[in-house]
Amino acid sequence: MRETGIASHWTRHFFYRGEFTRTTWKFRLGLIALVLVSAWLTRSWWTVAVARSLVCEANAAPSDAILLENFDPSYLVFERAARLRKAGVAQRVLVPVPADSEASDSNPVAAGMAELLARLARVGAIEIVPVREVEPISLNAALDLQHFVDQQRIRSILVVSPFFRSRRSSLVYQRTLGRSGVTIHCDPVEETRGISTWTRSWHGIEDVTEQWLKLQYYRFYVLPFRAP
Repeated sequence: MRETGIASHWTRHFFYRGEFTRTTWKFRLGLIALVLVSAWLTRSWWTVAVARSLVCEANAAPSDAILLENFDPSYLVFERAARLRKAGVAQRVLVPVPADSEASDSNPVAAGMAELLARLARVGAIEIVPVREVEPISLNAALDLQHFVDQQRIRSILVVSPFFRSRRSSLVYQRTLGRSGVTIHCDPVEETRGISTWTRSWHGIEDVTEQWLKLQYYRFYVLPFRAP
């Protein structure tokens, strides 16, 4: 007994014995079911909140130029720019187009597509601005646009952007052009999927999920650590 007591005295410095409580598979399954049911019952609230977080505040105002976002070409964006130009919001329309990999000029295919959409939407004359397709693409494109805007002495821009991309675009341009003294306005263009209807199709769910992940990527990594 004495030897056993001595052994337990020094081994307690290296080992210990305890009791552990673990949840059963029934509890885990019930918890998952509870989460799924809660998400389903509250979907009318959180789906709208998620979608609204991706959309910039619409504050269209007279500007020196309209910046038509053309990363994912959309006829509705060109059509909206045409209406704004006709209303006298701005007379210049800037369209960023990927630069040719072998030259500093814009890619002829991408430029031709932009000019075709502009003609169909009756935008009028547009100014093609070559931008780099280098990751992070939106940030580097904004920096290229900043050089053009500074050279042209443009001091205010209205960004016409696809609906669920508009918040990210606004943040990027505020961080780049905005810090160089250019006033940034935003005009989100709602397409077939809106704030309360994006969950009705898999394409809508895919689009919103992708844009939400990209927004967090830019908000918490690109803009704090990669932006100059």
